[in-house]
Amino acid sequence: MVWSWIPGNLNLGLIGQLTRQNAYIGIVSAVVGLVIAVPLGIASARWRWLYPPVLSAANVIYALPSLALFVVLIDYTGLSEITVIIPLTLFSLVVILPNVVDGLRSVPDDVRQAATAMGFGPLRRLARVELPLAGPVIIAGTRVATVSSISLFTDGLDRDFPTEIYVGLILIIVLALACDLLLVLARRLLTPWQRAGLAPLPGRWCTGRVSTPRS
Repeated sequence: MVWSWIPGNLNLGLIGQLTRQNAYIGIVSAVVGLVIAVPLGIASARWRWLYPPVLSAANVIYALPSLALFVVLIDYTGLSEITVIIPLTLFSLVVILPNVVDGLRSVPDDVRQAATAMGFGPLRRLARVELPLAGPVIIAGTRVATVSSISLFTDGLDRDFPTEIYVGLILIIVLALACDLLLVLARRLLTPWQRAGLAPLPGRWCTGRVSTPRS
């Protein structure tokens, strides 16, 4: 295998493969962690007694050495991407879950009351008012989880290979910045009231369009 900074000698095929693999593992881990954290966060925000044990369990998992989890999972999933994705997903819960709970708890009571007065049931109010308002906080946690999952590489360090280390560092930074930028754009698209500088009232934004006030 040839590694050097000469364009013709830099192993672009291997670099591209490892970059795609790293991006896939990092993004999938964060997305699966988000899918698990949202319902857990909703339940924890609704039943406050549930949050401490759930968060404690997530912290215990986070405190476990990642190498130990890999060794345990290898017997069941083998040397595959799933073996890496499962621990990273569990670790991402520690970051995303508190943000989901904090985001839902930060929704003002008067906004909830306004949505109820407009005829919103609990599920409709959750889906169209509370989760959108909690979106910026949830996405902030997802950004941290995604960047943390992507920022992993060991091959160059294991082989004491400076060129591979430098290339890995550069590409990890680029990947992390790209994913972070995509999540920032997603937040802007999902929170139009922040761009418009308006209050996120249920009648104005929860339907996905601006309503015209009656004179």
